[in-house]
Amino acid sequence: MKNRIANRMSALAPSLTLAISAKAKAMKAAGESVVSFGVGEPDFNTPDHIINAAKAALDNGHTKYTPSSGLLPLRKAICEKFKKENGLEYEPSQIIVSNGAKHSIFNACYAILEEGDEVIIPAPYWLTYPEVVKVCGATPVYINCKKENKFKFTAEDLKAAITPKTKMLIFNSPSNPTGAVYNEEETRAIAKVCEEAGIFVLADEIYEKLCYNGVKPFSIAKCSEAMKDLTITINGVSKTYAMTGWRVGYLAAPKDVAKAIDSFQSHATSNACSISQYATIEALASSDEEIGGMVKIFDGRRAKLLKLIKEIDGVQAVEPDGAFYVMMVVDGLYGKSYQGKAITNSIEFADVLLEAEKVATVPGVSFGADDCVRLSYALSEADLEEGLKRIKRFVSELR
Repeated sequence: MKNRIANRMSALAPSLTLAISAKAKAMKAAGESVVSFGVGEPDFNTPDHIINAAKAALDNGHTKYTPSSGLLPLRKAICEKFKKENGLEYEPSQIIVSNGAKHSIFNACYAILEEGDEVIIPAPYWLTYPEVVKVCGATPVYINCKKENKFKFTAEDLKAAITPKTKMLIFNSPSNPTGAVYNEEETRAIAKVCEEAGIFVLADEIYEKLCYNGVKPFSIAKCSEAMKDLTITINGVSKTYAMTGWRVGYLAAPKDVAKAIDSFQSHATSNACSISQYATIEALASSDEEIGGMVKIFDGRRAKLLKLIKEIDGVQAVEPDGAFYVMMVVDGLYGKSYQGKAITNSIEFADVLLEAEKVATVPGVSFGADDCVRLSYALSEADLEEGLKRIKRFVSELR
């Protein structure tokens, strides 16, 4: 009998982020007091003017199929966003609107990668990157980024990782899970290596507006026309506008790549939700002040979280400059136990912590960093303080 499940599926690892979140939600549903630092989802509601735009779209009967690449007015708005905010000129035909940034990433990889290709992924990495690469038949190659450099790789690190099989670099700035942000000088140095090697860059910029400490990201496609022709830039509205459930992401790509992606998407999913697309047009028209208010709140929570982590013996944090995550280094606690339960890795740390103190974190092993757990600060300050109090108590009871 032939295999019931395709062999390529055996390479996929389930998302530990979603698994931890599901366990935490089940505990909450059972009446337990759980503090979750798990899934990266803003705890704000979608702004009213965006919700109202969706209601208007419904009232106006915009409930039909759209072009597979997205509504033309939306793609024009995205082009204007790239021009105004990133200094990049694109035509609407180079924009593909998809069902979330994750879908855009899969589309880009599926259109470019083949069996035998290698994709360079800096670690720690967002856990979906290697899984998408593997399901497309390519091989992930990791650059291990140092804590001393805020988990950022260098142009020299990249050059050393490139082989004749290298097809793509995945470049996530600001980064999930580390919050690392590459400045213009660092980005240009990386771009130069990519140009010389002739490799594509998948630039995931979904957190671009969530930056702190005066640090600003720089779009790698802006480095040169040659780099722009090698870059697929991924973005979306989930993080910036608290629209995770609306499922709208988009990409900008060279014309031939965009055409291939549009052709694939037309068969795979057709268009993204029409109502969400109309809401996204409104979202992209949001004021800087509106976004800035949310960023200010995140920044306050970031500072609070870093301060509280410093008060816990045996752990440390690598300060993030972007996104809404902190990587808490916990390997100094490995070898200890909690009431007889040994802790030797990040999965055991997260599991025992959740059982003992009802605090959900994400094991760093899923990000290629088994010495850490990831904490999201997309939760209320009260929950943040309570969660860190519980973690501190938990650590103090390790023997």
